[in-house]
Amino acid sequence: MEFSSRIQKITESATFKLNAKASELVDGGEKIYNLTAGQFPFKPMPEFVDQIRGELNFLKSYQYSPVLGIPELRKKLLSYFRESRNLDLSNLSEPYDCIVSNGGKHSLYNIFGALLDPGDEVILFAPYWLSYPEIIKLHGGKVVLVRSNIYDHFEPSLDDIAGLINENTKAIVINSPNNPTGISYSDEWMKGFAELMANYKDVFLISDEIYFSLYYYDPKPSYFYQYDSELLERTFIVDGISKALACTGLRLGYCFGPKPYIEVLSKFQGQTTSCASSLIQRSLLDFDFSLLETYLKPIKSHLRTNAEIVRYSFREANLSHAWYQSTSAFYYLIDFSQMPIINVFKQEKDDQSDYAEKICDLILEKFGVALVPGTDFGAPNTGRVSLVAEKDPFEEAILKLIQFLISD
Repeated sequence: MEFSSRIQKITESATFKLNAKASELVDGGEKIYNLTAGQFPFKPMPEFVDQIRGELNFLKSYQYSPVLGIPELRKKLLSYFRESRNLDLSNLSEPYDCIVSNGGKHSLYNIFGALLDPGDEVILFAPYWLSYPEIIKLHGGKVVLVRSNIYDHFEPSLDDIAGLINENTKAIVINSPNNPTGISYSDEWMKGFAELMANYKDVFLISDEIYFSLYYYDPKPSYFYQYDSELLERTFIVDGISKALACTGLRLGYCFGPKPYIEVLSKFQGQTTSCASSLIQRSLLDFDFSLLETYLKPIKSHLRTNAEIVRYSFREANLSHAWYQSTSAFYYLIDFSQMPIINVFKQEKDDQSDYAEKICDLILEKFGVALVPGTDFGAPNTGRVSLVAEKDPFEEAILKLIQFLISD
């Protein structure tokens, strides 16, 4: 007996393997610096917790909501989206709408499920979030990559993008602020991308903005549709409470788009998960999103401090050539190919093989520092560092990491 060809195409995550090994070492009494976290180790806002607590006695909090989500909440989220991105949605050919889902990943699953036929191409910018290609493959799509690197601050070339668009291109995914690099695409890049996409009117655009609020250096993130509002008429915007509200486990995300598109997503979601959690939806009805700025202020300061630790540590170790300025989300991508340690693994001078998993495994074994290999992010010979750990252990971990990286 065999499982489907669909599931056999899905790649096993190197991240899970590494985390399992880190857990084994902790259980064995080893001190491990875990820099893999994709979530905050902070409590959610007390105001939001109070809202959840206040809904526990109401029957509707335990019953189905409409598949699209509670209508009042959808209006509230749409209003927040319009105000936070400084948009005028009144002149679009179709009204904008919102669907509430079980997290940002679920929103993306809905979008790709609704868009893709076998053989349709989706352009991704590498480094990318590791789930994009797997979800695309699950729906029969083909991934087409545009690569970038530390020297261009991980901004993909607009010429490279244009050169890959063809009659099979169904969609392009933009993730800014970006996981795993911790950068936001610049205003200049977003403007250029808007000008480029005005020439390709049959290509859908998917903007993953789950880290929108988490920038710790100005300016705040900007988006292509702010330079050309007509692009909103074929754009899906994904957001949610997981990151900004430190609520990854509550699984509530939302997607904005033209009303006819959202209705299609509702049809798809209605036959998979139905509605998102009614309790969490109702808890957001009276939540004041303007409180986010106050809640995130110390968190942003913490992220900025840890980003500066990376900067100063690299400088002291004469690794400034391998450093870039992260500005948002809570990640930093270390390029092993720029470090002396890569020579330990290379078979010959021109060896371009990806040793990220082996390097991260060795870092964990020898120094007790857990990183996420960049392989799953489309970034060979890199490792993703999470900036969320407490300052002192984070600094200890970075110093141990650099000690390893400069050894040859």
